[in-house]
Amino acid sequence: MHITAMKKTAPGIIESDISGTIEGIALCGGAGVSFPVILSVRGEILHNHSHSNIMQDGDLLVNDSGAESMMHYAADITRTFPVNGKYSLKQKEVYEIVLKAQMDAIEALKPGIMYRDVHLLAARIIADGLKEVGLMKGDMEEAVLQGAHALFFPHGLGHMMGLDVHDMENYGEDLIGYDETVQRSDQFGLAYLRLAKKLEPGFVLTVEPGIYFIPDLINQWKKAKKFENFIEYKNVEKYIGFGGIRIEDDILVTEDGHRVLGRPIPKTVHDVETMCQSL
Repeated sequence: MHITAMKKTAPGIIESDISGTIEGIALCGGAGVSFPVILSVRGEILHNHSHSNIMQDGDLLVNDSGAESMMHYAADITRTFPVNGKYSLKQKEVYEIVLKAQMDAIEALKPGIMYRDVHLLAARIIADGLKEVGLMKGDMEEAVLQGAHALFFPHGLGHMMGLDVHDMENYGEDLIGYDETVQRSDQFGLAYLRLAKKLEPGFVLTVEPGIYFIPDLINQWKKAKKFENFIEYKNVEKYIGFGGIRIEDDILVTEDGHRVLGRPIPKTVHDVETMCQSL
């Protein structure tokens, strides 16, 4: 599904051509998609199920989709790639930040570690990266502690997976993702973390950091002068229209570490561009 999307996407094509094609692949191979396909050049809309945009040269396409087997085992994977097959310098800079956050977060997974700590690790990597490109400033440890990074990363790092992708949370997010050792935060961004507790062997979960430039949120925070000591609003405004970038894989926590499930799907800049430009 994801490789086909990379190969088939091009400027001038409507998103529904791609979303329909990959849903057909899921139907041919099993029980169909495991959740409604999220595929859009408006990637800053986190759960965007509209597929009506005509993709343009310079757009980024977020493809968050997965297939479900006849036994209802399901995947939930995201890739973000350039519609024209080549990341711009600005897109590449932001993409590399998200990729580092995702890969370092995956590497940290093992039994006994709190998933909340992995989320905060990813948040710190994102904040540090955004400071390097001039979008944040100041003490990034304090910025993450106060939640300033959530302007760009407003959701949780990932969630538990069951037979129907989200049935673990449907049973009750606080029952599944939290326990007596960790309580849900009321801080914007961190409050939406669906899994926070200590990891155990056999847990299956997603790791899906992202960076988004959400116009209404940027304007709201700027008007309120929120976190002016951490956010370079004059530079952030130049990214309005950028969209969003998310990278997601499904992970099994093993007895001594972790294992990424499924066959590898391109996610480095080189590998994604190569796949996008292949026939």
